[in-house]
Amino acid sequence: MRSVLNILYNCHWIVPGEAARSAQPYMGFWEHHLRSNGIRSIINLRGAHPEWGWWQKEAWCCRRLRIKHFNLSMNSRRLPTRVLLLGLLETFDAAPRPFLIKCSGGQDRTSLASALFLLHRYGWMAEEEATKQFDRFPYLHMPRQNQMWLRAFPVFAREAANGTSLVSWIQQQYDPVVLERWLSEHGIAPIDR
Repeated sequence: MRSVLNILYNCHWIVPGEAARSAQPYMGFWEHHLRSNGIRSIINLRGAHPEWGWWQKEAWCCRRLRIKHFNLSMNSRRLPTRVLLLGLLETFDAAPRPFLIKCSGGQDRTSLASALFLLHRYGWMAEEEATKQFDRFPYLHMPRQNQMWLRAFPVFAREAANGTSLVSWIQQQYDPVVLERWLSEHGIAPIDR
């Protein structure tokens, strides 16, 4: 049975005991939430913002609990760069497990990162499970027009990779311009510039 905090913070296991996903714990009880789930590292997709209270509390809590804290800036309304995607995959490999992937609502950026974790960990045979990370229920993924690309990204990646691993494809071939053209060809709403 899921705890009240896991429900409140849209927290779900991607791979039990290995990787979880969550929203920002705005209501407090961050320390208890992390401890009760046994989290050893956090992958924060909102970027480092030492000037903001939520980030200060998160960083303080991680120091106090000896939890590794990784910060990546991902925007759900802009196509990711190669550097960002490679940084995310490298973080998956470096982060002590179990780790928690989080953004503001745990719905959009976190859905993409969770899908990419599954594809990185298990290969293309995990595409169906990766696609489920974008489900409305239980993850509450309800994208706006300029966020429709998120769910399409794993499909594009598989097609473009043509059998090579996710990391190899990103290192050698990924290009946001090609992704944008593919999205347009598939009638998926344009993204912000």
